[in-house]
Amino acid sequence: MTTPAAGSRALPHPERAEIRLEAVLHALADPLRLRIVRELAARERELNCSEFPLPVTKSTSTHHFRVLRESGVVRQVYRGTAKLNGLRRDDLDALFPGLLDRVLDAAAREADRLGTPVR
Repeated sequence: MTTPAAGSRALPHPERAEIRLEAVLHALADPLRLRIVRELAARERELNCSEFPLPVTKSTSTHHFRVLRESGVVRQVYRGTAKLNGLRRDDLDALFPGLLDRVLDAAAREADRLGTPVR
């Protein structure tokens, strides 16, 4: 895991080789975290945490983003005071080919079936 220097605002992330399938599946199993991942995949760019209209407290939101980061699903970086989130699609596709696309496709089908939009 890459660890930031003391006093740095960089956040620790697992290296590609450290990402584990069970951690990724755990992160994606939560509906709110899956919603975040679906939004990142749909927008195809880094998004600020505040761009996600989540129906939870800020501390709960922070927890969900931390689980996604520590599992290797997203990369979080500070740009000024903003914490940006980006999907680690290249890493996930290299380690688990097709997994992310299958999960996103299944989530989209379920959303259509249940009538729930991405947001």
